[in-house]
Amino acid sequence: MNSFQQLHAAEQALSQIFSGIDAQVKQNLKRILEAFRHHRVGAHHFASVSGYGHDDLGRQTLDQVFAEIMQAEAAAVRVQFVSGTHAIACALFSVLRPGDEMIAVVGPPYDTLEEVIGLRGRGQGSLIEFGVDYRQLNLTSEGTVDWQQLREAVSDRTRLVFIQRSCGYSWRPSLSITDIEKIVHSVKQQNPRTVCLVDNCYGEFIEEREPTAVGADLIAGSLIKNPGGTVVTAGGYVAGRLDLVEAATCRLTAPGIGSAGGATFDQNRLLFQGLFLAPQMVGEAMKGNHLTAYVFDKLGYPVNPLPMAPRCDVIQAIQLGDPKKLIAFCRVIQQHSPIDSYVDPVPAATPGYESQLVMAGGTFIDGSTSEFSADGPLREPYIVFCQGGTHWTHVAITLEAAIQAVGAADTTI
Repeated sequence: MNSFQQLHAAEQALSQIFSGIDAQVKQNLKRILEAFRHHRVGAHHFASVSGYGHDDLGRQTLDQVFAEIMQAEAAAVRVQFVSGTHAIACALFSVLRPGDEMIAVVGPPYDTLEEVIGLRGRGQGSLIEFGVDYRQLNLTSEGTVDWQQLREAVSDRTRLVFIQRSCGYSWRPSLSITDIEKIVHSVKQQNPRTVCLVDNCYGEFIEEREPTAVGADLIAGSLIKNPGGTVVTAGGYVAGRLDLVEAATCRLTAPGIGSAGGATFDQNRLLFQGLFLAPQMVGEAMKGNHLTAYVFDKLGYPVNPLPMAPRCDVIQAIQLGDPKKLIAFCRVIQQHSPIDSYVDPVPAATPGYESQLVMAGGTFIDGSTSEFSADGPLREPYIVFCQGGTHWTHVAITLEAAIQAVGAADTTI
């Protein structure tokens, strides 16, 4: 069976799943349209102010719309957030004080947070350098939360529990909203004052509820991932309890300024439009993930999640087991990207990451992993992580070439 036939067979097998994703997109879009109507979003909200950004009606309304969509008390959507890591760091530093304890409850955090916490690097003002105690709960051998360990870990001095929704660069199941609800419930039973912070990157609009709908106190993420709808040029967000959102914006700007400052530089229209497009873009990415998993599972490679498994984020991991295959896969993604298709991805050191990375993603917005990209650290077992996709047909076209470039699991290149 050639690559075209393999893709056609995968599309046929996944038709019911694709239909279910379309139904999910419809429900999430309804939620967005209701919020737009409720807050009477109009063309006048596209205008922005300069300088300090005071009295920016569009920004203020977007915060209210975003909070409603995220099922939260408040939200701050800002182009001044450099990345999802920046938004999460602002949330962490806003809550934690010297002597407080932070616990990561789903294994190690994403690579870019290691220096924020202080697990790598020195002299940069990490949480550990400021006297915050850090603990990490490892997952079970099946890659799931160790519930008994979690129940015993939270104490009176645990100020913050960190919950990473997506798998990151680890081979574990990403968390469903039901998983997050169970974690929050367990934590609050032990200490109701403990703040539950969720790294929501890659998880927005996967389900009909967000973590803030099931008890999470604060969530944070990037606008060049799911909620930006592939058109927002930069930024991030925090959402959750009003006091915690305001505290996080005080870390972004300054105490006393908080959410009142920050010009949007004529980006309001794109911020609103990206939010409107987001459910559709997430749905397309989910279809592409199912397709990728199905094809590479048939080729004999371990995949996470499995082809027919429900999605909890827009990441599909493939364990290629060979650095040459990892690089070859990323080269194919780059060659079939609309931008910089002529560029050859090579492993290189990347700020915030311990291992060398090979990254592919010829995207219209630099670093926009929601557009369709693939990357992976050059370390065993050489896993490639595929993210995003503006339309699943683009993923299908790329996969035809990827099958030929990488071959079956028992072949060498």
